[in-house]
This record gives sequence, structure tokens and C-alpha cells, in this order.
Amino acid sequence: MTNNNILLGGNGDRQIVLNAGMANRHGLITGATGTGKTVTLQVLAESFSRLGVPVFTADVKGDLSGLAGAGKAHPKITERLDYIKIDAHDFEPCPVLFWDVFGKHGHSVRTTVSEMGPTLLANLLELNETQEGVLQIAFSLADDEGLLLLDLKDLRAMLNWVADNAKDLEREYGRVSRQSVTAILRRLLTLEEAGGEIFFGEPALHIEDLMQNDFSGRGVVSILDATTLYHSPRIYATFLLWLLSELMEELPERGDADLPKLVFFFDEAHLLFSHAPKALLEKITQVVRLIRSKGVGVFFVTQYPNDVPDQVIGQLGNRIQHALRAFTPKDRKAVKAAAETFRENPAFDTEEMISNLGVGEALISTLDEKGVPSMVEKTLMSPPRSQFGPVSEAERKKILARSPLKSKYGEAVDRESAYELLKKREEELIKRREEQAKSEEQEKQAKRSKSRSGGSRRQGVGEAFAKSIARAIGSRLGKQIIRGILGSIMGKG
Repeated sequence: MTNNNILLGGNGDRQIVLNAGMANRHGLITGATGTGKTVTLQVLAESFSRLGVPVFTADVKGDLSGLAGAGKAHPKITERLDYIKIDAHDFEPCPVLFWDVFGKHGHSVRTTVSEMGPTLLANLLELNETQEGVLQIAFSLADDEGLLLLDLKDLRAMLNWVADNAKDLEREYGRVSRQSVTAILRRLLTLEEAGGEIFFGEPALHIEDLMQNDFSGRGVVSILDATTLYHSPRIYATFLLWLLSELMEELPERGDADLPKLVFFFDEAHLLFSHAPKALLEKITQVVRLIRSKGVGVFFVTQYPNDVPDQVIGQLGNRIQHALRAFTPKDRKAVKAAAETFRENPAFDTEEMISNLGVGEALISTLDEKGVPSMVEKTLMSPPRSQFGPVSEAERKKILARSPLKSKYGEAVDRESAYELLKKREEELIKRREEQAKSEEQEKQAKRSKSRSGGSRRQGVGEAFAKSIARAIGSRLGKQIIRGILGSIMGKG
């Protein structure tokens, strides 16, 4: 690497590089299974780390844990290094943090229900429009009172409370049906059975812990063990999208810089887009566009370019295309679509070349310092400096044992939250209802004894109660919660 250029590989005539300063213009890594996408991701991750840029990546197959170990010499690697004309290639590990939603193979990753927000949670629960509206009301009521929903039992308590008091809340928040609340509660039960409840709680993940450098200045590579999480694809995709939204809301504006603040690899990206409704896709597109100004580069990794919607793929300036095999009409269509995303090279037929690439070869087009895409080039990819394949379980445990974050995320915390607060407020609410009934009776008697007046209308006791009922549940945490594009809380900290 020289002048912040990352060496991707070579083609015999010249070396092909990626300008790291253009990483916040995002990228796309595509290709069939077994053609080299994971190794390409590994090379990029360790290269950004050496430049001092922190990296986040999910590890779906378990292979990327090899970033924590040093690679070894091999005749095939030597042959490749000679072909690409790489003189210095020291085998070395990267500084790594391991994460795991289930807490088995890394530090536990948690967030609160409030931090995830209603938009992403509705997508996770696969709610229809009416049910999502009811969920929005529950969040709005909690947000207005600054009441944090920490885990699923808090959300369940909040939904039941809203259903029980729907009539009183209707004037301020809209209509809520018991049937919709029941349907949402059933979805929550399904989420719990899939293991999703373990993700919600405290201590919640602090985004700054994903943007660390070691003592030598290298960027720390955060690796999320997704070997189990991947079996719940909607939870997996929602979790990564939540991370992006957190970065979007928490990081300050940075603009274009010599190097990105963080590089984020979204592996198996088709899971994000395959079932997302149109409204969510529009918000995802907006996040991808705006997160560039926060200094975050996002690389989507998937099999086919058309796994990613056109409005998103148009924002991905750096392209690495591994082989695609055209066995069926659908495959041929995908190959043609992939070829059309590149700036044409007169030296070869791009569409034909995609089908004839070998393992470890790719077609590459990157952005120059002015943001102009380069002509597509056939490239033999550089080998990684870190270890091929996963590190041993013993080595993983050793890395976890000496991690500075071990004590921070080691034990779950269950402090007083909505569940407990709503329970305490129930008695107060019953008392308020009794007072309301008494006051309404007194008001009726007063109306019968008074003549009509032409003065201004006094607010009825019932209306006043409807406006104050939300305050009866408040935890008095301080201020109203404000949310961003994907429903993530803004201005935390």
C-alpha cells in the first residue's frame, strides 16, 4: 500500500489498486459461491486495518476469524505474488474483536427495543401496515414521556397498557384495536422462539467500541460471528441495518477525507433487500447516500448484482465481480446485468469474461481520486497476509480473555424499566379513573344547575384526562425521544 492505495491484485501488465479515500463512496463484491468473495473481503479488511481504519464485518461461514491469525507461506501463494509483482508480503494477524449476538463466540451484542425503533422492529416482526401503525403509537407514547423500552417484556407491557387504555388515548394518538395488539404479541412470541429476545437488553452496544485502534495505530477489525444468526435471516439483516442506522445517527458530519472513519461489510446482502417493503427500501437508500458524509464506507457482498436494488447499486462506486456461471436463462440474465454495470474495456467482452473467470480472479472497477470509475480490468486477486480459514477455538478464547471490553459486555443488566414502571402506575391510574368518574358526575350536576352562557367552552374533565393519561405512566427520565430516518434514537449520550 502506498499513498492510501490498497493493492487488490494484478493482471501481468499492471497492479490494480483501490483508492482508500474513495471507500466512503461504497462498493459491491459479487460472485458465485466458491469463487473468492470471502478472501477478497479478508484482503480488504486487513488492508484497511493496516491503514488505521477500523472495520466491521459479519462472519457467516466462520472463515473470517482467520484475520486474527498470521498466514503461512505456500508455493501457490508465492506463485501468485510473483505474478502480481508483490515484493514485500509479511504474514501477520490483524487486531480483532469478536462479537456474537448469542454471546458464545464473542462479546454479547445487545440493543434496547427503544434504540432499535418501530420501523426496523416492524420489519423484523413482519407486521402489516395496520399493525405497524399500532406499534408506532406504542413507541410514540413511550417516546413522548422519555420512557425507554429496554427489552421485550417492556414492549409487551407497553402494548398491553395501550390496548387497555385505547379509548382514553384515541384523541391524542389514534385508534388502537385489541386484535392488532394481539397479533403483534403473537409475533413477539415467534421472535422469542427464534432466539431474538437475547438481542434486546443491556448493556447495549456502544458504536464507538466498533471504531477502535490498537497501540500501533492499526484499525481494529470487529467480527460478528453470524454462523448461528444467519439461520434467522430476518434477524441477521435487521441487526446489520440497525448498526448502519446507529452509525448514521451518532457520528458527526465529516465529509470526504483521506481515509474513511469506518468500513462496514454487509455480507449476504440479498437478505436485506429480498423482503423489505418499498417504504423501507427508500429509507435504506437514503441511509446509504447520507452515511458517506459521516465517513463510513459500506461494501455489500452478495452473489448477483441484481440482488441489490438499482437505486442502491447506483451509489456503489467500487465494483469487484468474481465469476458467475450462466447455466440457466436466469443466470445468463444476471451475467448480462453484471456486465452492464462496468465501464467497458475494449480489450475483452465483459459479459463473456464474467463466465470464464477462475477462482481468485475478478473483474474490477474502482474510483479514482476525482470519483471517476476506472475501465474494468481482469485481475488476479492478492492473497491475504492473515490466516486462510478460521482460527482455533482455543485461540479465539485467548483473544476474548484479553479483550479490554470483556467486563463491559460480560453480564446482562436488567434495571427498572417500562415493565416495572407501568406496574407501579396501574394503581395511580385506577385512582385517576375513580376521580374522573366522580368529577364527571359533579360536572353533569353543575350543568343542570347552571344556565347557558356565551363564554368560551371549558375543557371537559374527560378530555383533560385523555390528555394527561400518558403522563400517568411516565418514568420522568427527562426529555422526549427524537428519532432519525430508520427510527434510531438521535442525540444519545
